[in-house]
Amino acid sequence: MKKIVVFDSGFGSLSVIREIRKIFKGELIYFADQKNFPYGEKSTPHLEKIIKDTINLLEEQFSPDFIIMASNTPTLLLNTRIRRISLKLAGIYPPLSDAVKISRTRNIAILGTRSVIQSESITEFIEKCDVPNDMVVHKIDCSLLVELVESGKFLTDKEYCKNVIKEVLEDVFLDNSIDVATLSSTHLPFLEPFLRSIFKNVKFLDPAKNISNILKDFVEDNDLQQNVLRIFTSGDVKLFKKNLQMMGIDDEVNFLTI
Repeated sequence: MKKIVVFDSGFGSLSVIREIRKIFKGELIYFADQKNFPYGEKSTPHLEKIIKDTINLLEEQFSPDFIIMASNTPTLLLNTRIRRISLKLAGIYPPLSDAVKISRTRNIAILGTRSVIQSESITEFIEKCDVPNDMVVHKIDCSLLVELVESGKFLTDKEYCKNVIKEVLEDVFLDNSIDVATLSSTHLPFLEPFLRSIFKNVKFLDPAKNISNILKDFVEDNDLQQNVLRIFTSGDVKLFKKNLQMMGIDDEVNFLTI
């Protein structure tokens, strides 16, 4: 049975795991490194150390066949170094090429963490995607929205969430006629119901939807009818389990830290 480990700094991995479970039948290990949340506030050297230490821990503990870094932030900031960290490692990238294909207003947005939005890495990524000259890519810091997910407020205080989303996005979306936005943090898909209800004319693209491309060599027919899911956190086990239960996930949660 093949084994895949998925990790990021908290809830974000769940949006990726949700897609993996549709296509992969095997052992799936989810590590929420909440002790190091948020990745988006770390310097690149600090983040690289965290990722290296995490990979070493996961390989030592689980001997996985493949590791998915389910966070756009380290994927982009450490892009050129990913394969040097581990040959088993893959990251999650913003679906910018998809956004370019479907935008009609020629104004699209990348919603991400502060460190990504302010980095040279995102600029280089945009250039590599061959965005047409007549198209504008608006980079928007959505760190406050990431916090809505990690704190669990998206489950417990929906009105507050709507207000924060409007405060962060409403003016920039309307002023620039943005019609497509990439959810370039894996936390953000959990806010998609709010986003779609507030911005009815904007298409939101989830990077986890492209996970089948990453896992094409690991998807195989076998006798298993479902995944085996094991969950670990480096944070508060009881609080994390409580939030997972509110999302309909009742699996056991164990503590794991570097």
